[in-house]
Amino acid sequence: MSEYYLHSRTSSCLYKHNIRTQDGAFKCPEKDGQYEDPIQCDKYYECQDGKAKEKLCPDGLMFDETIRKINKCDQPFNVDCGDRIELQPPQGNNNCPRKNGFFSHPDPSNCHVFYNCIGGEYTEIACTSGLHFDEYQGICVWPDTAGRTGCGKTEDKLKDGFECPKEVQADGRGQVVSHPKYAHPEDCQKFYVCLSGVTPRELGCTIGEVYNDVTQMCDAPENVPGCEDWYKDTPEATSKPKPKKP
Repeated sequence: MSEYYLHSRTSSCLYKHNIRTQDGAFKCPEKDGQYEDPIQCDKYYECQDGKAKEKLCPDGLMFDETIRKINKCDQPFNVDCGDRIELQPPQGNNNCPRKNGFFSHPDPSNCHVFYNCIGGEYTEIACTSGLHFDEYQGICVWPDTAGRTGCGKTEDKLKDGFECPKEVQADGRGQVVSHPKYAHPEDCQKFYVCLSGVTPRELGCTIGEVYNDVTQMCDAPENVPGCEDWYKDTPEATSKPKPKKP
């Protein structure tokens, strides 16, 4: 049987590190170096002067001996584990299934939010509007590429029927607006915001102001066509000083 195999990601021939001594210890292929375990993807051996020391990658990372750096532990989507399917027991928490890595939101319907976990501490990140997180690639992609099911089945429509438009909203510089806003069709004081472009929320301006769809900010009624008299019969609003255009 050949002692080498073809690494599918790099198309290079690597040594099969399945040689053991009579007592079952790992036998170093060379005096010095780092070598993968033949069974466990996050385990490796560090050889110094022909003596092997068993080591583990940080929880959530996998060992890749093709990396030309001292630290050869990397994200799972960057490592070809092949038949090395075993892993160390997970040491994570609710938002971090393992201490390190990129993980989907625990709510399966929330496909655009994910967690970047480092040492068990997480940072919540939202994909650009219209994209879904793909845990196998560790990036945000188009929904048909991610292939996730059940996305957006909760809170994708408000009680009044409003849904976030599928069209991406851009600002004056052509940049995608992360949390686009939309005017309420019947109430000048209210407006909608689409969190990450997909999750709708109804918000409102303070009494005395109305939503300006042009500036996407709350403004004085006289500055918004059609809303000039919105508060004319509201004493608490008319008694407050109204902001003026500069």
